[in-house]
Amino acid sequence: MLNKNNRISRNKDFDRVFKLGRSFYGKIIGLKAVDNNASFTRLGILISTKVSKKAVVRNRFKRQIRRIIQEQLANIKEGKDIIIIVFPEILDKKFQEIKDFLKIGLNRLNLYK
Repeated sequence: MLNKNNRISRNKDFDRVFKLGRSFYGKIIGLKAVDNNASFTRLGILISTKVSKKAVVRNRFKRQIRRIIQEQLANIKEGKDIIIIVFPEILDKKFQEIKDFLKIGLNRLNLYK
């Protein structure tokens, strides 16, 4: 579970990241990142009902992504807001493949220390 400090929850913050953030889009996920002028990194995850109509499925992917980010949080630069957008192609991917795609995206956006 991510700390409350490490979560983006307000719509205003999501809008700011979408408007000003740099982006990386892959097959199964997209990433947008922007500086947040704070000493910690925040994360937001967007999974629409286009991915799956079942909340159970969407929440499973959210949990998997949070776990991956929690493992990588020590290696990610501080002071960033990151939004992860999930696409329907994620449905047939295993945990390790999702982890690899996220690492590639974080690396492309130069978010590692």
